[in-house]
Amino acid sequence: MQEATAITRVFGDGMRLVAVRLTFRHWVDAKTLSIGQFKVAGRTITGLTVSNSEDGRETARGHYVTLALNPYDDGALLTVKKGRPASQSKNDPAKNGPGKVGDKNDSAPTLKAASAEIQTDGATIKTERVANLVFDDFKQYEYSDTATGKTVRYNLFAPKNPAAGARYPLVLFMHDAGVTGNIVTAPLYQGNGAIAWATPEAQAENPCFVLAPEYDEIIVDDTSTASNYLDATLNLIRALIQDHPIDDKRLYTTGQSGGGMMSIAMNIKYPDFFAASYLATCQWNAKLLTPAMKDLKWWITVSEDDSKAFPGQTAITDKLASFGAKVARGEWNALWTADEFQQAFAKMDDEHANINFVTFSKGSVFKTAAEANAGGASGHNATWKYAYNIAPIRAWIFRQKKA
Repeated sequence: MQEATAITRVFGDGMRLVAVRLTFRHWVDAKTLSIGQFKVAGRTITGLTVSNSEDGRETARGHYVTLALNPYDDGALLTVKKGRPASQSKNDPAKNGPGKVGDKNDSAPTLKAASAEIQTDGATIKTERVANLVFDDFKQYEYSDTATGKTVRYNLFAPKNPAAGARYPLVLFMHDAGVTGNIVTAPLYQGNGAIAWATPEAQAENPCFVLAPEYDEIIVDDTSTASNYLDATLNLIRALIQDHPIDDKRLYTTGQSGGGMMSIAMNIKYPDFFAASYLATCQWNAKLLTPAMKDLKWWITVSEDDSKAFPGQTAITDKLASFGAKVARGEWNALWTADEFQQAFAKMDDEHANINFVTFSKGSVFKTAAEANAGGASGHNATWKYAYNIAPIRAWIFRQKKA
């Protein structure tokens, strides 16, 4: 063994160490290797692939051996949450929420080092390099908005091998309050709200730009107030449209919790800006909605275990229906298979509604009794693990286009 590389992938609950790639000086033959010949300290090996390139495409012989690891082993999760500062959680105007709009915060999760120790044939090697799947395809930038005085630090993914003359959709993902801080890449590794749109599989179906800002202050609060980052972010999108082949008729917004709340606030202030929105585990004051929003294209996902977002989004959906929006509703199980999600989606899609409201059935976002009994915001946070994994919802978003 000449070198070892740790390979990570982002899941709904954060970045995990999912494989190690070994580089050999000599050719190795797949027929002569087995999982039993290797050990990775503290991890379970679930697969072995030989390749002659770093992309991992399987070949009979090659210089690379990739050991797939169980992503749910203890210690596989690399994302480390900081938790909400106690002084912020008691902020009265935000009703025990993350704080008031404008509050500076440093609650963004951090990352443990991705590393592993591998043994084979009496030799031991430690990983020295890291390859972060999809995550590494995002680039980091800053945008200074003269209109608001805000500086938006952001991550941007651009489609690979763009076709000459083609213009592509843009998906804006905004993080929850728990990611507020100064680590610009935190929205990428805290969960897959941004990553899900940029995977090779997703891009093969719907190539698009993905924009994921990192906010250093609370951008919305439970009084249904939004900060100037609302206009700063939209001005950033306008600037990106000038600099990149982005289709301004296919702009989409999404976010979980606070990011979803900001998406709603953007739709209220500028109902004609986005072609569609995917709102995960969020709420807003339904009284602030206007009749101009009745034709918006929204997909809403929330858990019945979410004490704020479930009643909040129910009220919002009812208000939009009162304005004349066509609404479809469904109760789904968060632990369904891909086929079951597809069947449930098709049933709702047949209603041809512009507002689609999905609730995860009570208890389905919890995999263990400990999760179910955790109390607090457990039902809220647990929903994020599943919301962006449902492929037909993402496909529905891309079907929407402004006239």
